[in-house]
Amino acid sequence: MPGRILALDYGTKRIGVALSDELKWTAQPLETIERRVLDRDIAHIASLVTAHEVERVVLGFPLQLDGREGPAVQAMREFAEKLEAGIPVPIVLWDERMTTKAAEDLLIAADVSRKKRKGVVDRVAAAILLQSYLEAQSSSSTADQTTNAVDGIEQPWVTEVPDDQSYDVTRNSDRNHRRRRARRNGRLSDDAMG
Repeated sequence: MPGRILALDYGTKRIGVALSDELKWTAQPLETIERRVLDRDIAHIASLVTAHEVERVVLGFPLQLDGREGPAVQAMREFAEKLEAGIPVPIVLWDERMTTKAAEDLLIAADVSRKKRKGVVDRVAAAILLQSYLEAQSSSSTADQTTNAVDGIEQPWVTEVPDDQSYDVTRNSDRNHRRRRARRNGRLSDDAMG
């Protein structure tokens, strides 16, 4: 029986983790890993893969807004290579542009304090990343997207990174943030929220 999909939002200090449901329709934030020692972090991720019967790991690919690879890509690639050696399932790279901003906006709209946001923003960003991946997979009728060439080298843990993947995620949270601000300033009543 196929398993779930785990998503990782890899950062310099923390790794956000999200998990799909068994039908691969929805993504839920799971936890935030405070990065300490790489081998221990990978062992923890491997234990999550086993405990949740994960069939694939989606790893956020940190492209710049214009689609170019930024300085964070090299560190993420090194992490991906070590992670691939430490877990028994394939890794798929997925565009993570704007996921952290969308997560921040969502948490602000939900009135989560700045202190509490720091602890959950990474796992919420991972959930947004995973939901984007799940939606693309469900609407895609193309061949398997888990193997694509990057830099001319076939790598089973790399997938194509569509240019528009993260932008749809931010539209609703931006609108909600504007509505919340207008309501606070008295320009929008609760009746108008619909």
